Amino acid sequence: MFTGIITDVGEIVAVEEKGSARHLTVACSYPADSLPLGASVCHMGVCLTVTSLQPGSNHTLITIDASGETLARTTLGDWRAGRKVNLERALRIGDELGGHIVTGHVDGVAEIVSRDDRDGTAWFVFRAPRELAKYIAEKGSVALDGTSLTVNGVKDDTFTVTMIPHTLAVTTWGEAKAGDRVNLEVDMMARYSARLAEAKAEGY
Repeated sequence: MFTGIITDVGEIVAVEEKGSARHLTVACSYPADSLPLGASVCHMGVCLTVTSLQPGSNHTLITIDASGETLARTTLGDWRAGRKVNLERALRIGDELGGHIVTGHVDGVAEIVSRDDRDGTAWFVFRAPRELAKYIAEKGSVALDGTSLTVNGVKDDTFTVTMIPHTLAVTTWGEAKAGDRVNLEVDMMARYSARLAEAKAEGY
């Protein structure tokens, strides 16, 4: 489980094809002795397992593996060396829950329709996959590239989000632009509420 509060921006330093899967090396600032093998780390909203660690003087190198299913359902298939990625370590009991409950299981890929910057704040319009749009509600929560965000408004399959200067500065969102594809995880409560309503309508 995660909260959608980004704690580091890492960088992809190597990508190795493994048949239908991929092996990636990521440089991060997490101390190596604080990150055990097998730990779950959220990369741009995707929960991935740390398979090796290599401490360095200024950073830690971690490796992760992504299956063909993950590559097909997220933006991970587009990642190349040099790409910056939002990172978050798994939530621990007793940690402050500053965002919302994020599972790291991406539902689909959304697209940035437009970005409008005003006084350091960015106003984004996103287009969600049509089958996921029903789960997105005004004033509800979404996770976009691993970042917990509040929905300002919804119209058909598009929705708007505002990002403050702090968010733009400490995540990859400062460089985001129209046309970019982003990982989308809808709010878990919205998903289950919709399923319960469907089941009731179907007579279950």
